[in-house]
Amino acid sequence: MEDSGEQPSPQPLQPADHCIRDGDFVVLKREDVFKAVQVQRRKKVTFEKQWFYLDNVIGHSYGTTFEVTSGGSLQPKKKQEEPTSETKEAGTDNRNIIDDGKSQKLTQDDIKALKDKGIKGEEIVQQLIENSTTFRDKTEFAQDKYIKKKKKKYEAIITVVKPSTRILSIMYYAREPGKINHMRYDTLAQMLTLGNIRAGNKMIVMETCAGLVLGAMMERMGGFGSIIQLYPGGGPVRAATACFGFPKSFLSGLYEFPLNKVDSLLNGTFSAEMLSSEPKESASVEESNGALEEKQAAEQENEDSMAEAPESNQPEEQETAEIDAPDPEYKEPKEKDSKKDYIQEKQRRQEEQKKRHLEAAALLSERNADGLIVASRFHPTPLLLSLLDFVAPSRPFVVYCQYKEPLLESYTKLRERGGVINLRLSETWLRNYQVLPDRSHPKLLMSGGGGYLLSGFTVAMDNPKADTSLKPSVSTLESQETEEPAAKKRKCPQSGS
Repeated sequence: MEDSGEQPSPQPLQPADHCIRDGDFVVLKREDVFKAVQVQRRKKVTFEKQWFYLDNVIGHSYGTTFEVTSGGSLQPKKKQEEPTSETKEAGTDNRNIIDDGKSQKLTQDDIKALKDKGIKGEEIVQQLIENSTTFRDKTEFAQDKYIKKKKKKYEAIITVVKPSTRILSIMYYAREPGKINHMRYDTLAQMLTLGNIRAGNKMIVMETCAGLVLGAMMERMGGFGSIIQLYPGGGPVRAATACFGFPKSFLSGLYEFPLNKVDSLLNGTFSAEMLSSEPKESASVEESNGALEEKQAAEQENEDSMAEAPESNQPEEQETAEIDAPDPEYKEPKEKDSKKDYIQEKQRRQEEQKKRHLEAAALLSERNADGLIVASRFHPTPLLLSLLDFVAPSRPFVVYCQYKEPLLESYTKLRERGGVINLRLSETWLRNYQVLPDRSHPKLLMSGGGGYLLSGFTVAMDNPKADTSLKPSVSTLESQETEEPAAKKRKCPQSGS
């Protein structure tokens, strides 16, 4: 009994999955605003017009709420008991309250002076309540609304959350919907369900949503199975995938293949020599892709703190100047060695990438994928007609598009081509509700649209020699239509006799 009561608190913090470590990707949450960052010591982070360091976050569990103190340090916030409704003095009506700007005794200079003294946001809010002449005359609901508004303005409270598909999709849809083709989070959930994404699957994905769809599939599969990503251009963009913070074991089942080589793979003319001319370009794109992700993250920080950027850049410039100043002659051999290492590392990456491309080509050539997910800014019809040949029969496919007209064209083309059943074009309708005591109601603002989905299942075709012109499939459909009335005519005399 004595041993059990000595140190009960450190035990829940032992599992690495629930504990924040240096280098982990986390999501900062304040009210309904999210931001994905990487935990690094002495790195200045700007979020909702507040700057701070994430050093004190390391070692705490996910879901911990912190308060920004002076100097930009984060301190865990202690839970305080809220006053019960019996102790509150509230009015019964707001009709006699006049908003003339004279109800608050504290001026802006007084509030600024309190901030300069280092007084916490809670105390500032409490003094605002005490110096308000109309606070006690407000109804209980109006008082709660007033306190919530002042806390949001003066209290710097941040919760550190573990990244997930739901949180990241909400974050991207609220901050940068154009990067994910305006795909709403409920639409992404429908895609994962209709595509039957599960562990052990062999999936094909073609997306231009900054890697959000790819990351959602990897999270759902849990590191089991394989995913073949088809990418346009020189290399895949995986800015959102990096925010998930997957372990290296998850990347072993992830393959990539250039979209411009799909036709040669279908025609049987693909060879390893076709990739030999690409490594220089693809390697440079890989590096530029990583630089692009860093640039995107930097742009987000710059948008939040335009005024504080010059202050944070000055010490870094001074440090680099101090490091670069001494012994210019001694730097030359270091630069030569670094160039050699860089070239060797670049060649190694090129060989690895070529090897992974050949492995992806081998997996695609088996033509037994368990599903297909398409969510790109390109027209879905040519993509769908070519990529369905890699999918095994009786497997689902899902296509996302921001507009329904391209999907309508894909629908008609698939009907003409054949080899698919249960085609369905759908759009989800989402409306958020406020759920509070005695005032639950739909929210005034709602999303106008989250995109459209075309889903269905593949089946084995009678004539596997389906051409892109679709003439053979049309002729087989016409022949089936002409045969059906003959079969019905034969049944008529039998039923009559």
